[in-house]
Amino acid sequence: MELSYFDRDIFIKNLETEWVWDILIIGGGATGSGVALDSASRGFKTLLLEGADFAKGTSGRSTKLIHGGVRYLSQGNIRLVYRALHERELLFINAPHLVKKKTFIIPCYHWLTKIKYFIGLKLYDLLAGNFNIGKSKLLNKKRVLDQLPTIDPNKLVGGVAYSDGQFDDARMALNIAQTAAERGASVLNYFKVRGFLKDNGKITGVIAINEESKREFTIRSKVVINATGVFVDEILRMDEAESIAQVRPSQGVHLVVDKKFLNSDHAMMIPNTSDGRVLFAVPWHNKLLLGTTDTLLNKSLLEPVPLDKEIDFILDTVGNYLTKPPERKDILSMFAGLRPLAISGKNEEKTKEIPRDHKLIVSHSGLVTITGGKWTTYRKMSELTVDKAIIIGELKKVSCSTKQIKIHGSPSTIAFLNSVYGSDQKHINSMIDHDPSLGELLIDSYHFTIAEVIFAVRFEMARNVEDVLARRIRLLFLDAGAAIKAAPKVARIIAGELDYDQNWESEQIAAFKLLASNYLISEEKKVVWDAK
Repeated sequence: MELSYFDRDIFIKNLETEWVWDILIIGGGATGSGVALDSASRGFKTLLLEGADFAKGTSGRSTKLIHGGVRYLSQGNIRLVYRALHERELLFINAPHLVKKKTFIIPCYHWLTKIKYFIGLKLYDLLAGNFNIGKSKLLNKKRVLDQLPTIDPNKLVGGVAYSDGQFDDARMALNIAQTAAERGASVLNYFKVRGFLKDNGKITGVIAINEESKREFTIRSKVVINATGVFVDEILRMDEAESIAQVRPSQGVHLVVDKKFLNSDHAMMIPNTSDGRVLFAVPWHNKLLLGTTDTLLNKSLLEPVPLDKEIDFILDTVGNYLTKPPERKDILSMFAGLRPLAISGKNEEKTKEIPRDHKLIVSHSGLVTITGGKWTTYRKMSELTVDKAIIIGELKKVSCSTKQIKIHGSPSTIAFLNSVYGSDQKHINSMIDHDPSLGELLIDSYHFTIAEVIFAVRFEMARNVEDVLARRIRLLFLDAGAAIKAAPKVARIIAGELDYDQNWESEQIAAFKLLASNYLISEEKKVVWDAK
């Protein structure tokens, strides 16, 4: 099984050399991994350091959509929508195992709103141009009820259908990092940057620590890029204590319930909620994802927690559209993510009014910071960032080629097109063929196997129970109670792979239960903890 290129030990050995890296990236989310891929594909000696796990933060907590942004169209942000729609098409081409077409239906309860949304979505189609993945359509009442059988038929006049993309965000970030490694980048998780090296006020590298061994490394680089999402201000203050804030964190919460509440393979979009946003009900991994909210926070957290008012807002809003809406007791998992909204210089108090466009900053020290943006435009943001890094680091000018680069896992045949592992699925199948016991399920009613845990540790740089259950197989985000039950078996498998002892297993199980309790609604927490 030839997958040794994504090997943490090999990447750490690269740090032990006297190399001066061309480009060093701090942050392993969508943008950081994208910058690493862009940089490595241009031939630059590239290093990425992530303080936690890949997509641990915002990049693994999205609404799982690859889209132009219908809401931004209504705000008049034509440029952002146009660029995102074109980037959307590239993701369909380069990551077909992860990005899938999804039909969204807007139920309408007044003729004027039906016409208004249809006209707006026709403009959406027009902006997509040749990259359009499906024409918007007017639907009569019967057609809407056929496709969304559980919505409230009272006063329904019809609806509008349009197409957008859906994906698995954490796995996309991982696959991009893997693609960067294939192109020569060294990519490390659990490596935290603690400070900068400077010469005459200019950054020449970083001081970083391996969070597992606690060993410190002094690493030199011609350019350092800050791609830490909602934490960019922390890195900026590490460079300059009085640095002005560049990001306003906005919390978005999602609830996961049984798919039966929508009973459809299509998604529903609620276009005008009480807080002026849109809300989605989207089938995802055979569950139903509901969200999101928009709550201004004063502090960025790695593990933000849904607020009661956010949970109530989602349930109440969805409840206005469904005949049998979900209740708190029906929530299988809930999670919060923080959007890194770039501050435009105004004192915005409503985060929905802060544009989701990116901001590229160069500090006096030469630190390059990329912030803001959205998942769909990660590639373009990465391209612009590396273009800037070439100038700052006086590197050889090389054109970007990521439009044509297939993301790791992109299958060459249709055989593995429907697996989130893509072409890697054959390696997992091979493991089970060689040892059928590896096909054993981690937990009843979910298809995840022992082989997938072993594969995650050996070839996807998973280091602990959370890495596996939260981001490699997504069980924590789908059903937190089931994830807690699976944790002991997963801990035992990882310990066997990494040669850890019983104490490590016990610590991991306890830590994961504590973490997962924040993904459970309060009523459910008592049931799970009583079952210990």
